[in-house]
Amino acid sequence: MPLSDNEQQILRQIEQDLKTDEKFAQAVSSKGLYRHSARTAWWAGIGVVVSLGLTIVGLQIHFLMAFAGFLAMLGCALVGERQLRAMSKVGIRDVAESLRTSRANAQRMREKFTRER
Repeated sequence: MPLSDNEQQILRQIEQDLKTDEKFAQAVSSKGLYRHSARTAWWAGIGVVVSLGLTIVGLQIHFLMAFAGFLAMLGCALVGERQLRAMSKVGIRDVAESLRTSRANAQRMREKFTRER
């Protein structure tokens, strides 16, 4: 069933609005799609390191504290693994590309400011 002229005009207006909405465009870009998973995996990695320290310190104090640290480390590792698996190879490649781009931009800014001095 074809759309009426009025419906086609409304559809074109919605498409135009979506094209000009920068926040929406950033959210559905390849970087935006994997940003949450990358951030969660990063914090899970930090959690693994911190809970490893808690496990080591807990061994000196009480074995139940060390066991709690181990369980926290295991939980963080599972969350990190799940997020990395959700990102898949494509997501990891996109995140790596965005990191390279941001480092290149930072390098250009450093060069610009050192030339001005």
